[in-house]
Amino acid sequence: MRSTLETFALYCHKLAYEKEEQSPILRDDAVMGGYQRDDFELLVTKGDVQGTQRKVDECLGIALKAMGGADKPLGRELQRLSADVYTARTFEALEGPLGMLKSYLRDVL
Repeated sequence: MRSTLETFALYCHKLAYEKEEQSPILRDDAVMGGYQRDDFELLVTKGDVQGTQRKVDECLGIALKAMGGADKPLGRELQRLSADVYTARTFEALEGPLGMLKSYLRDVL
């Protein structure tokens, strides 16, 4: 779960901040400061589903903005796929929707 969260966050930030003529954004880059495995590990260890959802929401906001907003086709699909993230009450229920989001962002990149 921690790795999935970190990869999801990385894809969101790559979509928003990575430019073709620059070096690729990596997991240890400054832009990933609050979205590294240790940050997610703490949330998971504490069992903080709501805190994790807030972090995911921050990342989704970054990705949605990079996609041109919710009125664009990519943004609408991102919002559709993210709906189940907000209804999850356990980490087990969060895994499926998060995996779908990660796959979608990987495909968009």
